[in-house]
Amino acid sequence: MNQSNQIVHEFIMVGFPGIQDRYSKNILFGVLLLVYLCIVLGNLLIMFAYLSDQTMHTPMYMLIFSLALLDLMSSTTTVPKLLSILTLESAMISITACFTQMFLYGILKAAESFLLGLMAYDRYLAICKPLHYFRITNNNLVWKLIFCCWAIAFCVVVTPVTLTVKLPFCGPNKLVHFFCEHSTVIKLACGDHLISTYTGLIVSLLVMVAPLFYVVYSYIKILKSVFKIESSHGRLKALSTCSSHLLVLSVFYLIGSGVLILSKIPNSPVDVHIMAALLQNVTPPLVNPIIYCLNTKEMKARFMKLLTLKRISPHRH
Repeated sequence: MNQSNQIVHEFIMVGFPGIQDRYSKNILFGVLLLVYLCIVLGNLLIMFAYLSDQTMHTPMYMLIFSLALLDLMSSTTTVPKLLSILTLESAMISITACFTQMFLYGILKAAESFLLGLMAYDRYLAICKPLHYFRITNNNLVWKLIFCCWAIAFCVVVTPVTLTVKLPFCGPNKLVHFFCEHSTVIKLACGDHLISTYTGLIVSLLVMVAPLFYVVYSYIKILKSVFKIESSHGRLKALSTCSSHLLVLSVFYLIGSGVLILSKIPNSPVDVHIMAALLQNVTPPLVNPIIYCLNTKEMKARFMKLLTLKRISPHRH
């Protein structure tokens, strides 16, 4: 049955089933709104710092800029909808909008995973082949590789979403989540959704595991190269260039794997699953700008310069 013949044309989004009283919803709304504003501000600052400073137009900062853009887009795909759910008694979403959100979120998260793998390749070149770094890579090549991350993400996500769109939805239409997460939407389908379920699971594992294998391989090569450096200062300096990327990787994969494990634990509370998914949505976009501001010397200097200009400019007038 195709989408035009479906009885269900919209879903009721429940959000957190255990948080339905107005007081708790207001508290969660206030906290989440503050977090979202910090996400928007932090990632826009990263992007503005890159765009406004020509000296930062290098492969590494292009990748950081792309990560900030992905973080901003992925959180904006889901968080505003949750904010509206918390303010309304019942939040409706059309089935078309639901599948659009599912598709966009899937592409953005997959692209982020592939981008983190690409960042590992950049660190490998910078440390293991420093003399050939700018001969092997350049800005045009990096933009092409970033585009490839998006293209591959599109290709792997389109299959499970297409299979889900083709499923018949004839009721119930109560979606116990705060966004159209693939496995939650499938449970509402009337027909046999085994193929779509397993396809979604395989794609999720592929998106998480394939870049992770490459990241581990890259860092094994990096560590081998670092241990060949004779001076301890040189070793620390080489490793410090990877610290930001390693922290970003840790946040992304620890939360991602935690959500995946939680989803497979039988009889665990639904609210715990949804809260874990919320943390996966907001933690990396919130933490990543902080990591790069604190750990990257050029980014920190750029922010200090921007803040100084803002303080001085009113006195000039």
